[in-house]
This record gives sequence, structure tokens and C-alpha cells, in this order.
Amino acid sequence: MTIDDIRKEIDRLDSELLTIFNQRAELALKIGYLKKDLGLPVYDPNREKRIFTKMEERNPGPLDNNAIKRLFERVIDESRTLERIKSKGR
Repeated sequence: MTIDDIRKEIDRLDSELLTIFNQRAELALKIGYLKKDLGLPVYDPNREKRIFTKMEERNPGPLDNNAIKRLFERVIDESRTLERIKSKGR
């Protein structure tokens, strides 16, 4: 494979990640609306810990578990922010 071939594959994966991130955000919004209707808090630390643990257990590498946790912390944080903003306007 050439550098260009590898970069094309990275670009393809980036597009997939973008789609997946937005699909995840849509689901987080749905959860945010349900939480609001049920009077539940947006932040659920136990749920987040379970996500981190599950992802670390399933991580085949080469990223280490600390990197995986940081990535998921960022994704979850953005989802939580979206839940807070959008559920207020509903």
C-alpha cells in the first residue's frame, strides 16, 4: 500500500466515524428527552463507568485503554452537553 492508499482508507474511516458519532448523538438526544420527562439527571456516572469498562475490555489495541477512555470521555461529554442544551428547549 502507498501513503495515498492508506490516507484514502483513513478518509473513509473518518467518514464512517462522522456518521456513527452523529447517530450516537441522535440516540443521546432521545435519551435526554426521556430523562427530562422522567425527571432523571443527565449525568449518570455509573453508566459512564460501565461504558468505559466495557470498551476497555473489548479493546484489541493498538490504542491503550487510557487512550480509549479519553476518546469515550470526549464523545460522552459532547453527548451530555447536547442532551442538556436540546432537552431544555423541548
